[in-house]
Amino acid sequence: MNKPLCLLVLALPLLAQNQNPPYVVPDGVTVTPDIVYAAIGTREMYLDLYAPKDGTGPFPAVVYVHGGGWSGGNRAAFRRQAAYMATKGYVGACIEYRLSGEAKYPAALYDSKAAVRWLRSNAAKYHVDPDRIAAAGGSAGGHLVALLGTTARLPAYEGDEGVTGVSSRVAAVAAFNPVLDLTEFGKNLPLDTAGMVAKFLGATYQDKPQLWQAASPAYQVTAKAAPFLILHGDADTTVPYHQSVDMVQKLKEVGVAAELFTAPGAKHAFFNAPPFYEPTLKRMEQFFDALLRPKT
Repeated sequence: MNKPLCLLVLALPLLAQNQNPPYVVPDGVTVTPDIVYAAIGTREMYLDLYAPKDGTGPFPAVVYVHGGGWSGGNRAAFRRQAAYMATKGYVGACIEYRLSGEAKYPAALYDSKAAVRWLRSNAAKYHVDPDRIAAAGGSAGGHLVALLGTTARLPAYEGDEGVTGVSSRVAAVAAFNPVLDLTEFGKNLPLDTAGMVAKFLGATYQDKPQLWQAASPAYQVTAKAAPFLILHGDADTTVPYHQSVDMVQKLKEVGVAAELFTAPGAKHAFFNAPPFYEPTLKRMEQFFDALLRPKT
């Protein structure tokens, strides 16, 4: 197999999460597409907003970050989850971010942080509670939301695009088969897989091991991290399942609430297809409800 074809085959599981079942906007949900949340020069960054039609809130909210190996995918990837959660009283922001072919890390993280800041600064306009904003993402998007959950108080990870002077903190993270330790890809996994990460970071592991570590959520865990729900198939051959096991253990060791939803026999992007779509969606709903709903 020649190298370009090999890279394509390796990338397909990451891109597969966009091959969703048919999508219909549920009754009771308003979708506002193509909202500009930040601009980098003339490059405008867009999100689609999903909101309950009824009620004045303030509602909890979720920022959804798509996967695709940091080089593909689009903001429609989590539209079904966002629309469903809107029927349950959540505002959802499905965002785009700069892919690795356009800009190297930390651009994608800076874009994700800018989206959180935009939502928080526009909370009153969109009936959002600024203290109840969470993040959810899959695969490469899982990597980005895991960084949102572990680096909120670290200026080097923040960026200055879009709205500034507002916190990018998220109150909870749901990460689906997330990439959590990039260094493992550089050290142990096939060179073509490591090449996908190197394209994202702009350097090989051999050239800049400190960068690969700094960009890994597993190395940023502190007691100030947000609570985590990680959902992963134990037969994933794209992102090792043990990364999620290890991450949950690290979070618990520093006193952060963390849960692992294991899908037996499931491969990468398992959460977007039967039989796992509905159970993972319900588990995310339960997790966010427990943390973001007012206690009675």
